[in-house]
Amino acid sequence: MAIKWTPNLAIGIKKIDDQHKVLFERINDLIEACNQGKGKDTVAELITFLKDYVVFHFRDEQQIMLDYKYPEYEAHKKLHDGFVDSLKELNKELEEKGPGLALVLKTNRLVVDWLINHISKVDTQLAAYIKKDGS
Repeated sequence: MAIKWTPNLAIGIKKIDDQHKVLFERINDLIEACNQGKGKDTVAELITFLKDYVVFHFRDEQQIMLDYKYPEYEAHKKLHDGFVDSLKELNKELEEKGPGLALVLKTNRLVVDWLINHISKVDTQLAAYIKKDGS
């Protein structure tokens, strides 16, 4: 089942919202590949993409936090770092065991759960701070 970008996930910072949408598109590519029995072929590509893209995305998001002197910067950055570490673990598993069904399911679960929870809870707090105090 595809994950859907909904307006309630928008944080109101166009650059970040656009990047989140790209992440959703790529995750949906994996989900669609899994539905067609091609998930093993796609998971390596997704992990490689995510390893690169989240570094770029997190850098942009963290710069915004610094620009607005966001008081929760360190905690937010720690969550980003934890996700990067999880991706490294997925990549290690991919290299050691190959793109099996277990890795497809693990990648899908990790990425979908983390992304939706992070955006809907943590990134929306950042957006609220910027809107309220970030002048």
